[in-house]
Amino acid sequence: MTSIEAKSGFCFGVIKAIQKAEEELQKGRQLYCLGDIVHNEQEVERLATMGLITINYEQFTQLHNVKVLLRAHGEPPSTYEIAQRNNIEIIDASCPVVRHLQERIRNTYNSAKPDAQIVIYGTKGHAEVIGLAGQTDNKAIIIEGENDLDKLDYNRDIYLYSQTTKSVDTFRRIVEQIEHKMQDAHFEWHDTICRQVANRTKELRDFAHQHDVIIFVGGKKSSNAKVLFAQCKSANEHSYFVSDITELTTDIQQACHDKRVGICGATSTPLWLMQQIAEKID
Repeated sequence: MTSIEAKSGFCFGVIKAIQKAEEELQKGRQLYCLGDIVHNEQEVERLATMGLITINYEQFTQLHNVKVLLRAHGEPPSTYEIAQRNNIEIIDASCPVVRHLQERIRNTYNSAKPDAQIVIYGTKGHAEVIGLAGQTDNKAIIIEGENDLDKLDYNRDIYLYSQTTKSVDTFRRIVEQIEHKMQDAHFEWHDTICRQVANRTKELRDFAHQHDVIIFVGGKKSSNAKVLFAQCKSANEHSYFVSDITELTTDIQQACHDKRVGICGATSTPLWLMQQIAEKID
């Protein structure tokens, strides 16, 4: 018996971005997207069949007089500057949560002491983090975890923010360690993790406990998928990560035989893909 976890699937920011893309494509207009619209290869391919053209930053700088969609992850100021120079019409699908976070970081950067450290807990090279760091003229210090805390100078003011999809538990441990290490300087931290993502931790752990086997569906590029799968695995050792039906190996299917199988996914995983997995297992 299989069941799909009720709250799995796209978060509202991704839903909005995909809806905007589909609306433009249904009008028969050429539309480019700067980077993968979502970290899920199958959804990117589906939209490509509708006409969405995914481009990288180098290609973006060469375009003129076209429409380009900005995905939910958000973009640095430089992207908007290039668009203005090249007469590119921007369809901005930046997640409101991310856009608000960018504004907060920009305001802190502009008002803090010149030697203050703006610190972002996030994944280096991740699209959202690039957009966040861009608000500080790329002077922000990116830390990926507790092992990076030696990058900080505890004699200077520290303002800590987080990528919206990171672990709340790790963020709290980072805050505790910085508080312990601070000297006479000012330390200010802001929990900017999206609660639609953060709340998924308990929900998925509960779901994993309720089933014999868990099939977690996520894109290989999705940092959110990696975090959430780790939660499933810690709650139920019989958890498997797959990106599509081709990865449902014979061993996985045998493990699911005559078992209560729960199917869930990341905030970047489309519901239709989870439904395909469920039909294959049944």
